[in-house]
Amino acid sequence: MKKMKKIQFNIIILLLLGFMISSCQKDLDQSPIDPDSFTQKDVFANAQEAKGALAKVYASLALTGQKGPAGDPDISDIDEGFSQFSRMLFNLNELTTDHAVIAWGDPGLQDLHGMYWTAGNDFTDAMYYRLAQTVSFANSFIENAQELNSDPEVKFYIAEARFIQAYAYYNLMDLYGNVPLVTKVSTELPQQANRQQIFDFVENELLDIQSKLKDSGSNEYGRVDKVAAWALLSRLYLNAESFIGTPMYDKCVTYSEKVMNSTYQIDMNDVNGNGTAYDELFLADNNSNGAQNEFIFALNFDGNHSQTYGGTTFLVHAAVGGSMQPGNFGINGGWWGLRTTKNLVNKFVIDINTLNANLGGTLSDWGLVGSATPNGWGSTNDIEMYETSNNVFEIYAQLTAGELKFRYNENWGQNYGDDNADGTLDAGGANIVIPADGTYHIVMDLNTMTYSITPYSADKRGMFYTQGQNLEIQDMTQFTDGYAVTKFKNIDSNGNAGSDTSGNFVDTDLPLIRLAEIYLNYAEAVIRGGGGDINTAVVKVNELRERAYGNTAGNITAADLTLDFILNERSKELYWEGLRRTDLIRYGYFTTANYLWPFKGNDPNGVGIDSYRKLFPLPPNVLSINPNLHQNPGY
Repeated sequence: MKKMKKIQFNIIILLLLGFMISSCQKDLDQSPIDPDSFTQKDVFANAQEAKGALAKVYASLALTGQKGPAGDPDISDIDEGFSQFSRMLFNLNELTTDHAVIAWGDPGLQDLHGMYWTAGNDFTDAMYYRLAQTVSFANSFIENAQELNSDPEVKFYIAEARFIQAYAYYNLMDLYGNVPLVTKVSTELPQQANRQQIFDFVENELLDIQSKLKDSGSNEYGRVDKVAAWALLSRLYLNAESFIGTPMYDKCVTYSEKVMNSTYQIDMNDVNGNGTAYDELFLADNNSNGAQNEFIFALNFDGNHSQTYGGTTFLVHAAVGGSMQPGNFGINGGWWGLRTTKNLVNKFVIDINTLNANLGGTLSDWGLVGSATPNGWGSTNDIEMYETSNNVFEIYAQLTAGELKFRYNENWGQNYGDDNADGTLDAGGANIVIPADGTYHIVMDLNTMTYSITPYSADKRGMFYTQGQNLEIQDMTQFTDGYAVTKFKNIDSNGNAGSDTSGNFVDTDLPLIRLAEIYLNYAEAVIRGGGGDINTAVVKVNELRERAYGNTAGNITAADLTLDFILNERSKELYWEGLRRTDLIRYGYFTTANYLWPFKGNDPNGVGIDSYRKLFPLPPNVLSINPNLHQNPGY
């Protein structure tokens, strides 16, 4: 008992002096437990008991306290729900970009999208404290679990705790730059490590534990295996040039290949039959509907047993408002908060002009006429088709529900319809029915006297609610300004609501690293000169796009695979998953005027801002306690 009390005291001193966070150090009456809360005899008596302590290390990224959603927080002086890790990750890495705006007026919150935050911002402080606490929990677990290191299972537990610690330090380095590097329980005031030292620590830890973690796919769902180490190395190496000024794209390729050759696979299981399996990734049963096979590292949530006002409870509730029906999202009400900007929405707009230009044909005198076309039956200006080969004519067109015919030179003297609705052209035949509004690919072949009118499948990853919402944002505090995002739902693949019958808390798990990101890491690293194979990159990107479109309509070739294409593809595939700010920094777009979005720099049209905002400030309280630390420039 005396030994453990000393450890507890040392941890408290470390937290207060090193990171300035307050952690509950008393016995708990629920699981998972704080590894600092129980005696060494109780928690580390055997591997099974130690597993409960490991759960708290994982839970430090998912939960916020000891009683559930509120009432006994791990971190004081900020609303408990606000301080949850993935909610803070969203605030700092998505809300500061073109991906998100929020309506709420909490002090310091609007500063994030406006990009005028100051030192002492509650949200930048809270993330630092949260990550510091995760480091503390991991350190405590690693030190105490060493006494059971002869047990093979405990060796896996220690490696997992080291992964969580490395993940926390990756984020500290990304968000804050130079931070204390504390790897052991100590009462000493920590020194400030530079970004290179943090980078080296994360890299070396991941390289060392890759062989100590369980094999691909052999661990319990929600716990990491060696593929997680490879995946985080892929992300680390992709950003190495922006982190430490040294390009490591070749290493990104190497570790991306390891991940791509593992047992993880892109989820193509369209359980609800809506034409794509993408939405299944973000539903309440994503731990079992096939999405789990793509999740390399995820935070697990359960509406009854792991309640928090952060996590996916935040992502679902905060994105619902206006005329949206909460029941369609498996919740009891919306929080009228999150929307997105036109920049993200416009990435999903079908550019018909580009589609037609890519046909490669010449404009002809054959065209489309009818009530399904914009100009109606009385048109003297038909939609002219392109001759793409001899007597073969094509066009992509936006049509409405109605009828049409093919007509030559705006003259009824030569026209075709279809008397039997069998795809055969009949001179002067019956009108051809267009059943629904949409974008269509129309082909007329006069060699075989046939035609086809095929709906052009749009990218179904763009999940927006537009009714009563304005695309343009005039006032960020008005929920109806900006389209709502419907990506995350608390319903399962069969349409059933989550397990919490009150509708308060959400079951949907949140992927922090999934295979799709690694595909895009690989493609970008190949383009940036890291080696690899461009054809493999194309195949992997097309795998994602085939899921997104529901068919091969969106497939690309190697000629399409540019850096800006990949950035846009990352935006469409990974929006609201906590990666956007880092991506924009890597591309040189986050602070510069090279890429603008509404209210960037607190300007309605967007402006460039000072480059120092690529890092967030260290909390002033930390600096006042620890004279070894220095504030980031600009704050």
